Amino acid sequence: MQVVKKPIGRTNQLKLFDILYMTGHNFLKHWEENAESWTALTRAGYNLYRDVLNTPEFLAFLTDVVSLTGLDIGCGEVGNARFLAKKGAKMCSLDFAPTFISHAHAAKQQTPLNIEFHLADSKNLPFVQAPFDFAVVYVSLMDVDDTDCALGEAHRILITGGFLLFSILHPCFSNIGSRKVFDDNGDLIDRSLGKHFNSREGEKQSWTFGAAFHHIKAQHQSSLLHAFIGQFQAGLTA
Repeated sequence: MQVVKKPIGRTNQLKLFDILYMTGHNFLKHWEENAESWTALTRAGYNLYRDVLNTPEFLAFLTDVVSLTGLDIGCGEVGNARFLAKKGAKMCSLDFAPTFISHAHAAKQQTPLNIEFHLADSKNLPFVQAPFDFAVVYVSLMDVDDTDCALGEAHRILITGGFLLFSILHPCFSNIGSRKVFDDNGDLIDRSLGKHFNSREGEKQSWTFGAAFHHIKAQHQSSLLHAFIGQFQAGLTA
């Protein structure tokens, strides 16, 4: 894959990660601490929202990607990028959590595909010109503390006529003020909403994959994530 990169080597990438991690960037800390369990549970098939709902619907929006060069921003354990590579795309994937990138390299060793991996921040993409036909962001932009900057960077690295396709958690139904309401019999009857106009500073959410068996969940701590859904809500209501 012929792309022009900013002069930042892996050593400098790791230094950047250390600086972000040590200076209180909780969103990065949380994802790095969750990455091992997230990868294990996802690859075991317990990420049903991704596998059954989100990814199939997301990919239905994509045009034919054969021979196109694509960038997967916030790739996680890189399952979706592998799918696009199998569809004929030349993929480049990046994430700011080193554990995810390590798992991505391990998966490529087992099943070689046309994918490059980078440890990088979505707000400072390691490319100096527009080498990509398209970029995708699967349910991760709401975990970025400055979405305007991240979207600007995504625009910068696309060729003229290129496209960005992204999905996020629903700004209304996924915030910390959203609750399911059950009757006395335990049946779901309603959903209450709230706090979706609150601060853009982000909020902590703790959860795990509900499809996993109890003994599987017991082996993994609940994921603690720092979501910035309020930034999208502010943009939608501006």
